[in-house]
Amino acid sequence: MKKKRCNFCGRTDNEVRLLINGLDGNICDDCVRQAYDILKSSGMLPQQGSHGNKHSTDNAAHKQQRDIPKPKEIKQHLDQYVIGQDDAKRYLSVAVYNHYKRLAQKDTDTEADGVEIEKSNIIMVGPTGTGKTLMARTIAQLLDVPFTIVDATVFTEAGYVGEDVESILSRLLQVADYNVADAERGIVFIDEIDKIARKADNPSITRDVSGEGVQQGLLKLLEGTNVNVPPQGGRKHPDQEYIKVNTRDILFICGGAFDGIENKISQRLNKRLLGFNSLQDLPQFDKNNLMQYILPQDLKAFGLIPEIIGRLPILTYLNQLDRAALRRILVEPKNSIIRQYTKLFAMDGVKLTFDEQALDFIVDKAVEYKLGARGLRSIVETMMMQAMFETPSKKIKTLRVTLTYAKEHFS
Repeated sequence: MKKKRCNFCGRTDNEVRLLINGLDGNICDDCVRQAYDILKSSGMLPQQGSHGNKHSTDNAAHKQQRDIPKPKEIKQHLDQYVIGQDDAKRYLSVAVYNHYKRLAQKDTDTEADGVEIEKSNIIMVGPTGTGKTLMARTIAQLLDVPFTIVDATVFTEAGYVGEDVESILSRLLQVADYNVADAERGIVFIDEIDKIARKADNPSITRDVSGEGVQQGLLKLLEGTNVNVPPQGGRKHPDQEYIKVNTRDILFICGGAFDGIENKISQRLNKRLLGFNSLQDLPQFDKNNLMQYILPQDLKAFGLIPEIIGRLPILTYLNQLDRAALRRILVEPKNSIIRQYTKLFAMDGVKLTFDEQALDFIVDKAVEYKLGARGLRSIVETMMMQAMFETPSKKIKTLRVTLTYAKEHFS
């Protein structure tokens, strides 16, 4: 009996997993997959989740609304990965819950009562290494929505060397596997938003192409508009076809250290001390944590334009991590640094343990260097480098990190 063959690659039916039979020929599963990839790369396949299939998109929105966790549940999930920062967690949990509740609002509901819920983007202010990026990433994992982190420092005004703000959506599309409907329900974390602050209040004869110019470019993106997005980035592929993305339902979370904004807060608070009766009913301010008194006008004084502040209505802050918080971050979260290294050594069959004094030494160094939670990892990495180099080649079953070991290998 003559064996059936794939008319494309020539392999027989017992050499492939599946052979699809046609009227005058056959094709195997590998050739089908290659044909699909060719069509996809050539752009001949229709974009999934386009606005043409609005009914299925609405059903997905209502299904996701039923599955969205409540604010308390979001905060409980954040507590497993982020230590402290309770105020920021509450603000973020409520904002995310309201945002996805807003997405489930039917158009007929809006037409009936005339009430359309507007988008509430978020801005988080806090020193480096306090958990801004980690909180945004943890929430995106919980909600199972496309999530991307972009750095505001690479953007410049259109026409200048650097990236256009539209490249933010290019990265979100890539994460969503170019499914437009999924991308339009995603979350974008814009890091280092303070680096695009206006350089000075005084007008200049030169353009502020990486400061106020970028802020102006972000305005429509944050508010909600149709953007023609180059799927592979803008300037390197000028002949590519654009994908239209509506940013109306994309949640933007901005974060920045705003180094020196405490001076702006302090100046505003000290103005209350001027004038008659200034010493009467004087409020007591915590000078060690001025960030808790931050207001939108402080962001304006720092260099953000009023228009962009208005499109980031939810303002929250993160506290500087003290020694107790750093100690908890080292061991308590599900994805803590100590657990990561314990798992790394366990993969080589080595049981890694840390003495309490060694952990205290790591925390003391992190406080000394003032790098926040990021400093913890760099210290542990330096301390364990020699062990990670030598251990895989040795027949060692246990490794105990004592205070002496920590001091010796860190120095």
